Amino acid sequence: MQVRAKKSLGQHFLKDLDAAQRIVNGLNPQGAYQKVLEIGPGMGVLTQYLVKKTEYETYLIEIDQESVAYLRKNYLEFTGPRLIDGDFLRYPLENIFGDEKFAVVGNFPYFISTQIFFRILEYKDQCVEVVGMLQKEVAERLAAKPGNKDYGILSVLLQAYFDVEYLFTLGPEVFTPPPKVNSGVIRVVRNWDKKLECDPQKFKQVVKMAFNQRRKTLRNALRAMQLPDHPLLSKRAEQLGVAEFSELTELWKANGYVGA
Repeated sequence: MQVRAKKSLGQHFLKDLDAAQRIVNGLNPQGAYQKVLEIGPGMGVLTQYLVKKTEYETYLIEIDQESVAYLRKNYLEFTGPRLIDGDFLRYPLENIFGDEKFAVVGNFPYFISTQIFFRILEYKDQCVEVVGMLQKEVAERLAAKPGNKDYGILSVLLQAYFDVEYLFTLGPEVFTPPPKVNSGVIRVVRNWDKKLECDPQKFKQVVKMAFNQRRKTLRNALRAMQLPDHPLLSKRAEQLGVAEFSELTELWKANGYVGA
């Protein structure tokens, strides 16, 4: 039995076993977690290596019914509650892990990869590591640093809590069917030393508003906030790191959150 790759689900099945092993080896528990959730396992090319690991227990979440049937038939370890028939973007992860810490791994569908990371941010105090494959340009964007043209909203929001590392690139030929773009694998690790010195929701608002008009100086992009003059306002969004965005958020707070 083979699973048909479905365009509607953005499925491109990894067929390179060496690449699959490298992705799984990217996980580095070091006692930080004992459970791993694989998103969209498909026909289990990553799963076959995950189940060999004794330092953690693997769970799978899959939205494709054909894949679920395949996995239940071929991976008897997942005939019970460790195979979740559901959508990662909507499934309450506390139903799987309670308040335990966990990691996430997967070959992420390109068209929902950014949504996956926004979802991970919702569980930032439980999800302590992610190793994921996504479109190369998106992977580079998440790992980009201030001053880089790829640096954007999700770069800042992730890096407020996580260390992001670009691991390696894969070409279209290692997938079935081959995508039209290259893929990148990144590792995202929770950094508990990173503490946001402002209201997280207001911080997110400032970052989004700043990048929504990224060609403008922050004085113009954040005009609705009516901020008092500050040296950071002469810069553009892509020039600021997490600490500077936090400073602007505190400036907005002192100004009574005008325009919120």
